[in-house]
Amino acid sequence: MKSPASKLVIRWAFSCISVMLNTGIANQIALAKSTNLQKCDILAYVTDTDPRALNVRSNRSSKSKILGQIPINETVQVVAAAGDRVQITNASDGFQGTGWVFVPKLGLTTRGYGTNGVDLYANNSQQSQKVGRIPANTAVKLLGCRGDWAQVKYQDVKGWLTKEDQCGSALTSCS
Repeated sequence: MKSPASKLVIRWAFSCISVMLNTGIANQIALAKSTNLQKCDILAYVTDTDPRALNVRSNRSSKSKILGQIPINETVQVVAAAGDRVQITNASDGFQGTGWVFVPKLGLTTRGYGTNGVDLYANNSQQSQKVGRIPANTAVKLLGCRGDWAQVKYQDVKGWLTKEDQCGSALTSCS
């Protein structure tokens, strides 16, 4: 038979676990361990069609506090990436400050005006293999970033765009 002290310790442990799960602390710990933070310096625009706008959260957890919203087509500066979340700042309209958003809700457009498109690379280096070509002025899905390189998806091809080939504004040509 267990002593009253050991029963108390077991109850306390289960209470702590319950608090961690219900407050999202466990999610934050798991996210911190499972993803490496990559520093970024790119512009992107909001593609989320939700009429309430794109939620900006206090940290990478989808359960974290909503700090504000950013409407569709507004430009943001992406300063870090971790998994399927990016840290943004300097929204052109809506939320002012720094927070985290779900990266599939952001996009880019390619530059390459007056050319036959832009190259898509296997890695964030122009010395890496070219995995495709994207027509000029074409919208692409943002997947992540590293430095000033954007990882994108165009049709079924994933790859990396140089800074010179990115346009982070939905409503202008960036030419």
